[in-house]
Amino acid sequence: MRSSETLIDRDRQDLASRQALDESRLIRFVAGPDGAVVPDLARKLPGRGLWVAADRASLEAAIKKNLFARAAKAPLKPAADLPELVEKLLVRRCLDQLGLARREGVLISGFEKCAAAIRSGRAAWLIEADDGSADGRGKLLALSRHASPAPEICGAFSADDLSLALGLENAIHAVLLQGGRADRWTLEVQRLAGFRPLCPQSWNRAGPEHGAEDDRGGAPDGEP
Repeated sequence: MRSSETLIDRDRQDLASRQALDESRLIRFVAGPDGAVVPDLARKLPGRGLWVAADRASLEAAIKKNLFARAAKAPLKPAADLPELVEKLLVRRCLDQLGLARREGVLISGFEKCAAAIRSGRAAWLIEADDGSADGRGKLLALSRHASPAPEICGAFSADDLSLALGLENAIHAVLLQGGRADRWTLEVQRLAGFRPLCPQSWNRAGPEHGAEDDRGGAPDGEP
């Protein structure tokens, strides 16, 4: 059996567009015994896979046009809230990956440590709580824009989400270091991007141009 963390390199046909896409860009579904359409994000459930591009519009089209039933040649009835369920499952997978990364020592939290990782060029992702302080976030974003290589930015989770996933009291800033875990997390979070914005649009606007070393009010992220 393939590990759920294996990097994907195989094409499947998207039910909605009929295009062949890499599995990493798709969500697998299977037919349940009661005619339900069951999401199989880990690609482990038995049965014929029904593949849909990992975005809300494609999944809604597959539901509206009855494409699951046509592909399975069976009277399948996907739940009306299937897109919301898939989004919740993707969020959980992304957060679980961050928890694993912290236990493996490849995820750094805390303002100063994140700033140092970005300056060093080792940061693959800067992950900011969407409800964290704009001041500390703005300085890390400015630092990221000048880093080489510049990390990807994610602001798709709340402080409570990150705190629970990382086992910290107040997780606001985190950096995922370059490497295999970051590559796996990238695949998961790119699928989530089809269901919710990864980064609030306002974060892309010009922010503070001074470096993070000027900040003295970074969030503690549960650390001294």
